[in-house]
Amino acid sequence: MTTSPKFTGKLVVIEGPTASGKTGIAIAIAKHFNAEIISADSRQFYKEIPIGTAAPTMAEQKDVLHYFVGTLSITDDYNVSKFEHYVLNLLNTKLIEEQLVIMVGGSGLYIDAVCKGIDHLPDIDESMRNSVTELYEKQGLITLQEKLHEFDRVYYEQVDLNNPSRLMRAIEVCLQTGIPYSRLRKNKPQSRSFDIVKIGIKIPRTVLIERINRRVDEMINNGLVEEAKSVYKFKNHNSLNTVGYKELFAFFDDKLTFEQAIEKIKTNTRRYAKRQMTWFRKDKEIQWFDYDDIEGIVEFVKGKF
Repeated sequence: MTTSPKFTGKLVVIEGPTASGKTGIAIAIAKHFNAEIISADSRQFYKEIPIGTAAPTMAEQKDVLHYFVGTLSITDDYNVSKFEHYVLNLLNTKLIEEQLVIMVGGSGLYIDAVCKGIDHLPDIDESMRNSVTELYEKQGLITLQEKLHEFDRVYYEQVDLNNPSRLMRAIEVCLQTGIPYSRLRKNKPQSRSFDIVKIGIKIPRTVLIERINRRVDEMINNGLVEEAKSVYKFKNHNSLNTVGYKELFAFFDDKLTFEQAIEKIKTNTRRYAKRQMTWFRKDKEIQWFDYDDIEGIVEFVKGKF
């Protein structure tokens, strides 16, 4: 039996909180090593919302080739399992001869899917998925939390209870199989044909807060309100259940003033950054560097060859 060829180079993963400068760092490292970049940001996939997701600009993408930026529509059905499949396929085909590939992002679950693999859980019937989505839309986050607590107390204690996507996924699996979601998750890392080098970006909290506040103001000046208006009719799609859009949708619905919406975007972005760091700190394979130490990162990567 012939084994298909596999990517055997190094995957350099650059991860850290939002607004820590990951994009610029990844581009600098990629240019130094003449490498290409895979985006592991679960919102930058969507072509309709580049401003609010701080996607690499067209100039940046021209400077260094990026994959999985603006390749989907907000109405497309997409998940972490598909991302794992597409990235591995890309590495094992188009990028198979490369010695080094950069992957950058702040979506820890998507990064883990590529580095460690994920449990391949059963497909969910569309009617089941629709019923759980309807439950969330009509009764809200608290009802999802209560349902998960009823079906699977183990996963309830582990999951981010403010993330409706993960709550709905777990509830769907529980309803579809009659088995607690936590029991079906093996959490056993899968072997990869390539070496993985993980680099974390650390940044002082005061600097991060200032960057977040400034970036939100820049997004507003660059047209975030108009971008949010253009996708408002799709607001119930999971792709738009994210910071920057939820708050502006509430403003459009007269639930918040404009000033309140902007302040909430800043506050919720800071909270998101904190959750990201909580996730990344659990990974003991990450080598941490200061946000302005590009030279140190280059030397560290060189040492891995």
